[in-house]
Amino acid sequence: MASPSANLWVLLGLGIAGILIMTKKLKRVVKADFGAFIERLQLLPPPQPAPPKAPHPLTGLSFAVSDVFNIEGFVTGFGNPDWSRTHEAATRTCPVVAALVDGGATCVGKTVVDDMALSVSGESKHYDTPTNPASPARIPGGASSGAAVAVAAKLVDFSLGIDTDGGVRVPAGYCGILGFRPSHGTVSLSGVTPVSGSLDTVGWFAKDPSVLRRVGHVLLQVPYAAQRNPRNIVIADDCFQSSKFPADRITQVVIKSIEKLYGRQVLRHENLSDYIKLKVPSLSAINIKQLNGEEKYSPVRLLTNVMQLLKSLQVKIGQKTKLHVLRQSRLQCKWWDSHALVLLPKGWSYYVSLGYYYVSNILVSRHSEVNDARHEFRQTHNEWINSVKPTLDPAISAQISEELDLTDADIEKYHTIRSELRSAINALLKDDGILVIPTSSDPPAKLGAKEIFSEEYLIRTSSLSSLASMSGCCQVALPVGVHEKCPVSLSLLARHGGDRFLLDTLQTVYASFQEQADTAAKPKSSSKAVTQETSAEMAKEKGNQAFKDKQWQRAIGFYTEAIKLNSSNATYYSNRAAAYLEMGRLCMFSDIIVKLANVKAYLRRGTAREMLGYYKEAMEDFRYALVLEPNNKRAAQSLDRLKKLFA
Repeated sequence: MASPSANLWVLLGLGIAGILIMTKKLKRVVKADFGAFIERLQLLPPPQPAPPKAPHPLTGLSFAVSDVFNIEGFVTGFGNPDWSRTHEAATRTCPVVAALVDGGATCVGKTVVDDMALSVSGESKHYDTPTNPASPARIPGGASSGAAVAVAAKLVDFSLGIDTDGGVRVPAGYCGILGFRPSHGTVSLSGVTPVSGSLDTVGWFAKDPSVLRRVGHVLLQVPYAAQRNPRNIVIADDCFQSSKFPADRITQVVIKSIEKLYGRQVLRHENLSDYIKLKVPSLSAINIKQLNGEEKYSPVRLLTNVMQLLKSLQVKIGQKTKLHVLRQSRLQCKWWDSHALVLLPKGWSYYVSLGYYYVSNILVSRHSEVNDARHEFRQTHNEWINSVKPTLDPAISAQISEELDLTDADIEKYHTIRSELRSAINALLKDDGILVIPTSSDPPAKLGAKEIFSEEYLIRTSSLSSLASMSGCCQVALPVGVHEKCPVSLSLLARHGGDRFLLDTLQTVYASFQEQADTAAKPKSSSKAVTQETSAEMAKEKGNQAFKDKQWQRAIGFYTEAIKLNSSNATYYSNRAAAYLEMGRLCMFSDIIVKLANVKAYLRRGTAREMLGYYKEAMEDFRYALVLEPNNKRAAQSLDRLKKLFA
């Protein structure tokens, strides 16, 4: 009989062996391509044009596309093996992909997309979930998970995804890269498998802002225009405060970068929920019972629920809702592959695919009598689901099986909300404004977490995405450091149609944002630079008080002290310039305009020189101000006045 000590050693050995076996099973194997690709392929660009013509704008760049884009000779899988099995290969490459290849880029493959592109988690039941290079134990985000991972892992220079309710912006934030959603309707969706026609956009990822911008110039096809600086940058304080990221740290990154680049005068803080509640009155009239019976929701949360209902219409049977269509004896159809565009009066567009008419986000059978006065919804993707009975991700099945009880009035009300929201965003930002919000409210969830399957997770994850999705405005997500080993991301939004302005602004601010994020992330022991910046701000405030008391010399002394502590802040120089101007001491102005040029400083020095009779030098200052800000009325009027004086 074995001794008790021998039995103990046997049990201990078995326990250790069991732990090792379980560790091996649980340990995730990271593939060479991080699990990003479904299929490898190669679409080569055309030869370069002969000189003196310019080379193709995307020469030397490689890209991948999510598995919702048609490529000639390949089946578009839509994130589901049964969909691939029951559909034919595309007979034509979609225009978006063709434009990028014609622009000089090389397409190298198709990437994983969530089941029917409906999820925001990035986890896949059918394919291995792509590994998030920025945080391997966390989800990559969806729906365009593989496209984001391919860029984050530096397997391609950029990639294409589909963004319905955050399908590009959320994975960009989770993977620590750039993700751009253009204004709705500005980039063709022809040859792209639809999720929700009134919400879908083609989006793209990159790590380099210049690459993101170059791709945008090719896809947006916007005419050349001189770059404009933003004159109104709005920080949505309530959105940052409700997120689980360090709000103060992130907003300080924004504030310090903007002050350094444009001056504090362009900054503004806003409670976005209060603004939406005021400017989107139709939100208060929606049927709360349809939104899970909750009586108290923030306006942003209500927008998210409405967005999910609109999105759901694309994938459900609408048995009680009817669509009113004007009688029409003939429909004008333009066909490509298995798709068609049907044009109706008042600019209504029907997107026809697989035998059904897509009316924005509503589907009607091609075989129904379209010129009847009313049509019940026949089927959407449910026709395919009912006939094929595919294996679906549980989270997707839950979304599709949920009952909807919507009337025509409900749908009309939701579209009124969208119209009011777009008007509200446009009024807030105008042509030269930027709205700053977090990209997502929470860090990426852990792989396999149960919370991913809850409706609450879907709503909270896509809540901040609803602003651009529902208004149709453009948005770019950009990384700003790391918090608890997870990427931190914020987003910049511009009004609908402001895509080029937004990409230009990103190009300008990106390096400064990264610099400030790195500074904020430094440990306390090495925070001397931060302490100096704080001291500089205190000195500036003392200078401001002295200026108000008309103690010009004291004000100059405080502003000089601030400059010594932080020489990169243009506000200190322009404030000291104002104090010198009040004293009328032009001789002390020689060091006011620094290498970090500031329009306000040039204007103040030019005005001082004009007052003292140095007209030639004043004209030079006004010219420099116009170089920095071509639309500055004060500089233009002053320069014209002096030109007429000496004409």
